[in-house]
Amino acid sequence: MRLDKFLKVSRLVKRRTVANEACDSGKVLVNQKVARASYTVKENDIIEINIGSGSQKFRVKKILEHANKQDVGEMFEIV
Repeated sequence: MRLDKFLKVSRLVKRRTVANEACDSGKVLVNQKVARASYTVKENDIIEINIGSGSQKFRVKKILEHANKQDVGEMFEIV
């Protein structure tokens, strides 16, 4: 799954276009490297998002094409 779509489906970012813009501006790191929106997310990747005043790190646990609110907790964990 593409990075921008994963961020949207997992609800880490509200809209896919916002996720795409964050990736293009270098605010999203995967495994400590700047990642493009087209990066293919794999399980156990560490995603760091630098939006606003702070940054957050997440470990990808599971990749789901569609997720409702109950399933989102299975997709990542905060590091």
